[in-house]
Amino acid sequence: MPSRRRRNRVCRVLSCAGAASVGALLFFSGAQTIAPLSSRIGLGGGTWPQAQLQERLFPSPGMLLSPPPETLISLPRQTSEADLSFARRLLPNRRHSPPQLDEEHDQSPQFEEDAVLLPDREVLVLSANPAVGNAMCVFQGGESSPARALGRLPGPGRHAYLCPLPDSEQPLQPPPLLLSSSSYSSSAAPPAAPPATAPAPAADFRKLLNWKDSLVFDSALLQGGDLLLFAKGTNGRQGVINTATSNIQCIYNRGSDGMVASFPATTSAQQVIRCPPPPAPLNYGNLHVTVALNGQEPIPSLATYNPQNTGLSVTRERKLICACTMVRNVAKFLPEWVRYHAAVGVEKFFLYDNASEDDLADQVSSLNSAGIDISTVAWPWTKTQEAGLSHCAASNQPFCQWMAFIDVDEFIFSPNWNKVEKPSKSLLESVVSVDPEVGQIFLPCYDFGPSGQTAHPQEGVCQGYTCRLMRAERHKSLVRLDAVADSLVNSVHHFTLKPGFQKVWTTLARINHYKFQAWTEFKSKFKRRVSAFVADWTDPVNLQSHDRAPGLGVDPVEPVGWAESFCELKDKTMKELSERWFGIGFGGRGAITKFNSNGDIAPSPSLP
Repeated sequence: MPSRRRRNRVCRVLSCAGAASVGALLFFSGAQTIAPLSSRIGLGGGTWPQAQLQERLFPSPGMLLSPPPETLISLPRQTSEADLSFARRLLPNRRHSPPQLDEEHDQSPQFEEDAVLLPDREVLVLSANPAVGNAMCVFQGGESSPARALGRLPGPGRHAYLCPLPDSEQPLQPPPLLLSSSSYSSSAAPPAAPPATAPAPAADFRKLLNWKDSLVFDSALLQGGDLLLFAKGTNGRQGVINTATSNIQCIYNRGSDGMVASFPATTSAQQVIRCPPPPAPLNYGNLHVTVALNGQEPIPSLATYNPQNTGLSVTRERKLICACTMVRNVAKFLPEWVRYHAAVGVEKFFLYDNASEDDLADQVSSLNSAGIDISTVAWPWTKTQEAGLSHCAASNQPFCQWMAFIDVDEFIFSPNWNKVEKPSKSLLESVVSVDPEVGQIFLPCYDFGPSGQTAHPQEGVCQGYTCRLMRAERHKSLVRLDAVADSLVNSVHHFTLKPGFQKVWTTLARINHYKFQAWTEFKSKFKRRVSAFVADWTDPVNLQSHDRAPGLGVDPVEPVGWAESFCELKDKTMKELSERWFGIGFGGRGAITKFNSNGDIAPSPSLP
């Protein structure tokens, strides 16, 4: 960008900032000019003194005005390579200098690729543009691996790809290069990455991030302007131990002109931090966003902020009842679960896809074609189920009045529905017809056992599993989204509510939880519990957890008599009801249910 244009931009920004900007400048440097101020605060590579960082982001109480002004800084017009270190400190994984705005069109900059090392030696690569055709990752040592497309992330808006880290490659290295089939021919080898022994340029600060470390991994822009940041390493997962908001600073950085703003967070719990929006001078284009805790260095971040790149301005009809769930490799169970709940009153489904490897996309497409409204959200992050449900609750508050937070093996059901000849939306509508102060409805869960099945029942889970435990175990919830507390604290089973709202148990419905299925299906639970925060079942910890099967142990070996286990009461009410409503074999892979605009259904064909 020419120096005159940059100078004019800075002048415009300072004029727009008005008294707030002047107050911020006086707050930091008295009557000093902007260039010396910036040179002292934002620069120095890795040499920003801890005392200066504490003073700049967390000033002593005697220095604060009432209310505290935002921190608004402009980097000098002429910046050296070292002078760009503040932006690098906010996002130490960026490869090049902060991106510049387009000279003619003033468009938002495109961010460089980022990469995160996940468990099981998998690398998640984020790219601004989707790969064309097949894609692969090429690593520093010259090895390569296929890149599996996961979809576009909701907050950063970049496209996610998952690549196995080759055995010969070391985790501590620069991120791989993402190449599409358009970059190389099938008959020629892809270009090799620089050898591992090659010295890195002095200005190359980019590195492969590690999921084990602190990281801001996603974001969500809300109506009203607040920004949610989803971060590891800031709070305890269960929301008991949280960092005080006064010790958390939200930092916005526009790399195109070096503008930076920082504010105290407004809420902080579990993996969710709520930040106020940036001031008007920064409220356009893509911004990098991160947080700093307790006066420490800003933590690495993949999050962005762009108020123009959001669907909040789109007018949509607000649905009465929606459903949200985290999924991974459950495609064969999805049609039965979706068709059933659509028939009894769920109008919209949100699937948070935790890097599924099956034909989930095909199943979703088929169900959408049948008239069911389903959205899939790419959520590849390991053991972040609570954060994903928080994202779902906050992002969809404008579009849904009530949200059912249930899993794909859980079905909302009432024995009273057995008297109903045809399913209709009124069935669930009657459950949420409660007083306005009721913000959450608890549904008891009844766990079903294998019911003599030795393989996945051809007719589906509702008609195939007919024996359960006598007593209810745990609960799930229907949540009024307007009632959810700003902190978004949840235990997966329920949310914390705002003051003035109540939670109630209902006698109108329950959850049929098809938890203990045929061993061929159930043994998959021994694999790494990717979405949930519970321990992997092969680890000898939390052996008494309700998440585990009682007495199962840590080895994926079928116990003697498994097919007849967890059977205390024969319960065929759901089987009989679904056969009458949808036909025998309703849950089979070939069964199809069509829905018209009124929500009426046609019975699916019976299996032979």
